[in-house]
Amino acid sequence: QVQLVESGGGSVQAGGSLRLSCAASAYTSSLYCMGWFRQAPGKEREGVAHIASDGSTSYADSVKGRFTISQDNAKNTLYLQMNSLKPEDTAMYYCAACKIYCPGGYCLRPSNNYWGQGTQVTVSS
Repeated sequence: QVQLVESGGGSVQAGGSLRLSCAASAYTSSLYCMGWFRQAPGKEREGVAHIASDGSTSYADSVKGRFTISQDNAKNTLYLQMNSLKPEDTAMYYCAACKIYCPGGYCLRPSNNYWGQGTQVTVSS
């Protein structure tokens, strides 16, 4: 079992920046992959950014060029740097760690991930 604790969410105006952190109870270097998902009210949870064990990253089209995912294995912490935030980025953001190997560097099936409790990001116009 891996515990994940997110932090760094908050309220910001459009165009602003936030950095989310996710502290893991396991060695992040030993995990198959990690990533960030988000869920806005009335919408399904969607993948935002992912990082595989080889360091390769992938992003949702909606955040490419604005968000950067990174991992500090010395601190067992995952980050999401979010710049040029837009009101449509408003959502609960969840950190996830893959329980199994998943092609593409992220697991879509929720049961294949460990999940954090989420941190709220609100972007006002």
